[in-house]
Amino acid sequence: MVTLRLPAKTERMLARTAKKQGRTKAALVREAVVEKLEDIEDMAASDAVMRRLERGQERTYSAAQVKRALVL
Repeated sequence: MVTLRLPAKTERMLARTAKKQGRTKAALVREAVVEKLEDIEDMAASDAVMRRLERGQERTYSAAQVKRALVL
């Protein structure tokens, strides 16, 4: 369980959006938090790949190479 305080302007925006979408404020906040956490995880994964590329531990392939490998 998490409790948070939002600035008044954000609270009004949340309430207005929830009403327009016919959803609860809690549902919108849950969805936003999940999406943000997924974005953070995706960025961490891409950063890890970039570090491996920079160290020469990861290889890239052209579209043509992929098509040939997959016999497309």
